[in-house]
Amino acid sequence: MESDRIKWDQRYSGPEHFFSQSPSRLLADTLERIMSLVPGRRSLDLACGEGRNSIYLAQHGFIATGVDISPRGLERARRRAAEVGVAVEFIEADLDCWRPQGEYHLILNFNFLMRELIPSLMEALVPGGVLLMETILDAPGMPGEHRKDFLLQPGELGRIFAGYGGRILLLEEELDAPEMPVARIMFQKQV
Repeated sequence: MESDRIKWDQRYSGPEHFFSQSPSRLLADTLERIMSLVPGRRSLDLACGEGRNSIYLAQHGFIATGVDISPRGLERARRRAAEVGVAVEFIEADLDCWRPQGEYHLILNFNFLMRELIPSLMEALVPGGVLLMETILDAPGMPGEHRKDFLLQPGELGRIFAGYGGRILLLEEELDAPEMPVARIMFQKQV
């Protein structure tokens, strides 16, 4: 959607990185465990923005692919990957119509929610592969303005992933997170 591309290009146009160059805390805290679980090293990072998580995975031996709608964010991601000396495939695509091709051992979904994309992510995840997701949780008193359909409801991640063959290895909801209420899950697909 053109309005989404424009919005994110504007957010990635400032002098500072929109998030940071450091990986998500959840990814950094769980990577060692993930690496002991997954049967290979091919990863997909949805709505990757400026590539912080894709680059981090490439630095840890993953064949990383990041997908985002913003050419500005991906330009920064490519530049940063070159600076740190890793190869990452960055794909510019609107996730409303893009679907993963091939198979992945690790799929990341951070700060982005499109429920109708989840079944295709589960299809692209190899047996034994891990999906790691963290996104905004609808909670009373949440700061900012948000569309309800882009927010997880309490208990929703557990309900969604209970319908797939595999194991929920981590399921948390943090209603009083410092910046924004979030829900997170680590799911391993059945072998």
